Amino acid sequence: MRPILLTAGAWLGRRAENVAALLLLTMFVAFILQIVFRYALGLPTGWSHELSVTTWLWLILFGSTFVVKEEAAIRLDLIYSASPAPLRRIMTFVSAAALVVLFSISLPAILDYVLFMKVQRTAYLKIRFDWLFSIYIVFAAGMIVRYLWIGAYAIWGPDPQKTDITQGASGV
Repeated sequence: MRPILLTAGAWLGRRAENVAALLLLTMFVAFILQIVFRYALGLPTGWSHELSVTTWLWLILFGSTFVVKEEAAIRLDLIYSASPAPLRRIMTFVSAAALVVLFSISLPAILDYVLFMKVQRTAYLKIRFDWLFSIYIVFAAGMIVRYLWIGAYAIWGPDPQKTDITQGASGV
């Protein structure tokens, strides 16, 4: 069963990367169209700006939830790296628990706000704001699941590895 889950997870990860790439392409094309319409044709467009902002919002939140790996995130970890393994484990657990609590506390308010925003639409594309902001619900739920996993791993997993500052990584 485990190889099937790993294969399915890898396939889903690649599809999430495809969605993120499509969002980036859409944002880029809308941006180029905005430049062409404004400066070459003298016709400013609002829809292209709105599409760029919308795809940027979805790209950031979708990508943070499904594409960016935890070890690829940028962080300042001078104190963490200089600490012994048991203290790194405690710091990881406390950080994960704090994020789970904060996202869990905010989730009902997020749901209320997103559902409330169904009464408004964007100016040019007429997208309902509840659809537009629904990605934040997915993001918050994804962060809760991710940090529950990280917190459990901090308790029951192997000792966290010390970060080697001489080894740069590109996130790949």
